[in-house]
Amino acid sequence: MNTIAKLWDDSIVPALIEYIRIPAKSPHFDRDWQAHGHIDEAARLAAQWCERHALRGMQLETVRLEGRTPCLFIDVPGTQKSADTVLLYGHLDKQPEMTGWRAGLGPWTPVIQDGKLYGRGGADDGYAVFCALAALRQLHEDKRPHRRCVVLIECCEESGSYDLPAYLEALAPRIGTPSFVVGLDSGCGNYDQLWGTTSLRGLVNGVLTVEVLTEGVHSGDASGVVASSFRIARALLDRIDDSNSGMVKDAALHANIPDERKHQARNAAKVLGEEVWRKFPFAGGTRPMASDIGELILNRSWRPMLAVTGADGLPVPASAGNVLRPKTQLVLSLRLPPTLKAERAARRVKELLEADPPYGASVRYEYGQAATGWNAPPTAPWLERAVDEASRRHYGAPAMWMGEGGTIPFMAMLGEKFPQAQFFITGVLGPHSNAHGPNEFLHIDYAKRLTACVADVLTAHANSGTGP
Repeated sequence: MNTIAKLWDDSIVPALIEYIRIPAKSPHFDRDWQAHGHIDEAARLAAQWCERHALRGMQLETVRLEGRTPCLFIDVPGTQKSADTVLLYGHLDKQPEMTGWRAGLGPWTPVIQDGKLYGRGGADDGYAVFCALAALRQLHEDKRPHRRCVVLIECCEESGSYDLPAYLEALAPRIGTPSFVVGLDSGCGNYDQLWGTTSLRGLVNGVLTVEVLTEGVHSGDASGVVASSFRIARALLDRIDDSNSGMVKDAALHANIPDERKHQARNAAKVLGEEVWRKFPFAGGTRPMASDIGELILNRSWRPMLAVTGADGLPVPASAGNVLRPKTQLVLSLRLPPTLKAERAARRVKELLEADPPYGASVRYEYGQAATGWNAPPTAPWLERAVDEASRRHYGAPAMWMGEGGTIPFMAMLGEKFPQAQFFITGVLGPHSNAHGPNEFLHIDYAKRLTACVADVLTAHANSGTGP
């Protein structure tokens, strides 16, 4: 652990500071990403760091398929004879800036305060490549075993990983068939122990457009004759979720919650208590959607939930005249249960929103991203034991398991491609770390301990007797 901590302090944190400065927004948020070169710069920074800290026999390549974001591919030979492979995953692309950063902070302005490194992308998910290689370096220094490890770092995750299938196909002969996958792009319920992610929700992103006029008209003249496009949009959204409870109505958008996941949610609720909701910056007297902590955990990990994340056709208040606007556009983000097929859900949402529009208005729902979630296979005894022992060793507390509400498309792809593999999905996105929002931070001490835990689990896998 001391060696890992020193490497973090001397080399990883400085590299992450430079990485945060790079506005490497994912292609969905920067259509001219190739011309701007920021994603390439981030990939180059990570590759150069890995080359400086290369392990014996390691091969590193920045793979580039025509017209696609780059992908780092690192192949580290195992310390023992085995045909088995471990796949470690992370990404380097980032979410956009977002407003609301505290004074002195900013998305591309790295700042260290109270042991936290602020800035976009450090925790989601720039740290992953450094963590993976640092864990392997520790094993080599300790002369502890590990199987062959392949580190795959993509640059399209925040856009739904649409470039990744092409890379998985192109690299398939070099990847092989992993028996163990370590994903470093998830979260933690607190910073006191190691957390394993048991499921991830899916996601459908789309734009709802309601058009009632070809141009805006005087509201005094038209109101009562022409229906408000916003009111129609509001009525259409009621077809998806209940505006009073926030619960999605349509049974086709739900899935059965396994008893094991309910049990894990109850256990997590006992450990986390009100921190499950207190970690969010509620305004005024706003309360959470339920009083039962276990139900809140299931809400954010297994139940579909709708959020309106953007709008067009709505002037800012200072520019809002007495005009009945011609149209309203709303960006809809629908989180899906982990086991629900996203394409099927997207088609169902389109059907619900476009059928029989009120007043015959022009209604369109166009979805772009449809990413299926992921539910982990049963955890092997060796893995459950290894994760718990690593947590107790490096955090002084037992490990916990819980579903997460975010989406990592890579996990669904791998789960389908390698159904026999074991998965250890973890990460550093804990309370207040605020990925995708303002004031995102990486908890440096937690990341150091997580790196040590990853090293321990890799050795446990090597000693487990699994794989060829």
